[in-house]
Amino acid sequence: MTWSIEFTRKALKQVGKLSPRAKEALRLLVEDLKDQGPFPGKSWPHYGKLKSQKGQAKEDRRHCHLIRGKPTYVCCWVVIDGKLKQIEVYYVGTHEKAPY
Repeated sequence: MTWSIEFTRKALKQVGKLSPRAKEALRLLVEDLKDQGPFPGKSWPHYGKLKSQKGQAKEDRRHCHLIRGKPTYVCCWVVIDGKLKQIEVYYVGTHEKAPY
């Protein structure tokens, strides 16, 4: 059974602003997330879990870099339900504006 990947409205708007190269990297990441779940593999640079910020509930938040260089593009997602295999992408954009 594959994982279900959803995008927030904000993330969908951010995808529209990406370069073609970043969009292709995101497409490949989404395929990996569907097949392998929240751990897309070691081929994605700087993959890691994100710490919960103060005042937020403990959530399984993760991120990885899509494209290295200047600017560096990242993708951030949260595991909504591990048993139902649901992931929500909540940020796609430059590293400088990432919510972590």
